[in-house]
Amino acid sequence: MPKNNDHAAGDTPPPDGSWQQDILGPGYQSLTIPLGPDPDGETDVVCTLVRYRPDTGDGEDPANRPAVMWVHGMSDYFFHTGVAEFLHAHGFAVYALDLRKCGRSHREGQNWHYTTDLAHYFPDLTRATQLITRQYPTMIPLAHSTGGLIVAVWLDHLRTSSPDLHAAIPAVVMNSPWLDMMYPEPLRSLLMLLFRTVGRWWPTRFAPGGGLGLYGRSIHRDYHGEWEFDTEMKPVSGHRKPFGWLRAVTLGQQAVQKNQIDVGVDVLTLCSGKSWLKKIPSPDLMSSDGVLDVTQIRKWAPQLARPSSRVTVSPLEGAMHDVFLSREPVRTRALEVTVEWLRAR
Repeated sequence: MPKNNDHAAGDTPPPDGSWQQDILGPGYQSLTIPLGPDPDGETDVVCTLVRYRPDTGDGEDPANRPAVMWVHGMSDYFFHTGVAEFLHAHGFAVYALDLRKCGRSHREGQNWHYTTDLAHYFPDLTRATQLITRQYPTMIPLAHSTGGLIVAVWLDHLRTSSPDLHAAIPAVVMNSPWLDMMYPEPLRSLLMLLFRTVGRWWPTRFAPGGGLGLYGRSIHRDYHGEWEFDTEMKPVSGHRKPFGWLRAVTLGQQAVQKNQIDVGVDVLTLCSGKSWLKKIPSPDLMSSDGVLDVTQIRKWAPQLARPSSRVTVSPLEGAMHDVFLSREPVRTRALEVTVEWLRAR
């Protein structure tokens, strides 16, 4: 299980006055939050909070809105304007967080997404939550893929380390969370051993392969998809993965699988109805999870909270890995399911 890392977790968040126009254009602003020295020895780290304010610019949204905060996965950053606009129209204040060394938060001298401990992300999530809950009474993380795993271990930590802040988080939405290595046995066990051994002694060495496979091509509009995104921050083939990062991920997954994680809130887990993990192009890729094994998501998601009845798993037929990038009408259905579930809370 990732070790606790409380540095900066209780610090006062930056003043709400340094918001700038975001790369997504009018209606979107971003705030850079300095986090100080990198525990992994690279250059100083920051995280970046993005918000959607279509009507009031830098003014205030109604304070009684519940807030939602998108947390991205590996080889990713927030560009989901359709999600922001839908949720805002349905009464939510919308934020997103680009974690340290990811997306807008990457700085020169840093390996993309590199960390040796998922707990290093705790200050990013805590500071963003502090800032959001200064204005809004509640904040719901909406976490994708690796972000789902990171948010799960953070919420478990926050539940005991900062119960007052945890109390402002009534629920969490998981968008295809990465809770296991998507390989058959015995390959899975061998790879887990490899990642942990090499990741301990040579954490900055990159693992061979392990990109996004065909998935990146299935979503980018220059290939087979519908979406335009920055291919430096989100390469179509995916960022390279250091062994130290893979070790951190496997330790987090192990904590979930050994019942060591309790997020302490209700959980909605969205995923596809099926996976397409072959390396061969197929029309099935456009209606399947092309990155993770959805049977593993269904197996392990109930262990994110206790009792497991607090976890709702909602497979969506025709969904892709990021369910909100699926083709219509699936992506709208994913948003409708999310809003309906949140309102029921």
